[in-house]
Amino acid sequence: MARINKTKAKITKVAWQLFHEKGYSETTIDDIIAASGTSKGSFYHYYSSKDELLSSLSELFDAKYEEVMQTLDPQMNSYEKLLYLCYTVHDMIEKDVPIGLLASLYSSQVTTKGDKHLQNQDRYYYQIVTQIINEGQERNQITKDMTVREIQRLYTLAERAIIYDYCISNGNYSLGEYTREIMPRLFGSVKI
Repeated sequence: MARINKTKAKITKVAWQLFHEKGYSETTIDDIIAASGTSKGSFYHYYSSKDELLSSLSELFDAKYEEVMQTLDPQMNSYEKLLYLCYTVHDMIEKDVPIGLLASLYSSQVTTKGDKHLQNQDRYYYQIVTQIINEGQERNQITKDMTVREIQRLYTLAERAIIYDYCISNGNYSLGEYTREIMPRLFGSVKI
């Protein structure tokens, strides 16, 4: 399984924290370099500009998924693992990602003609979701009436739908609370 590049993840995480604290337009590349403790060369190795960081939010999500995966009990029910991952990342989004930047990311995925990075199957996110679904089917915790790919698509569709609704509602409710209420309804059909 692919690992997250730690330097790139650090730059990305710090950049998004600064975007949240100072605002996107007020945050400079020098601010990001100083706060991340990296070099200008490292920044430009991974990003050609601050604008390119807008498309890096999926990397921030993946870093959070990797962090959470390291703390999960391997014996935990696979369906529950998927819900826990979703809840944890949605809590992080609500706390750390400004709604305007999140909405910009999602709208860019609708209008972009090229790489739709949120749907890149090579992402760590898709790898772990697939791994957990496979594990769940082997343990008889997740239905075998659907293929792994169909279940993965249902899961990711449900997650994106919740975030999309949060964006078009301008964040006027708790994303974490709503996710805990609605995700089991949207995804519960795969649980055995």
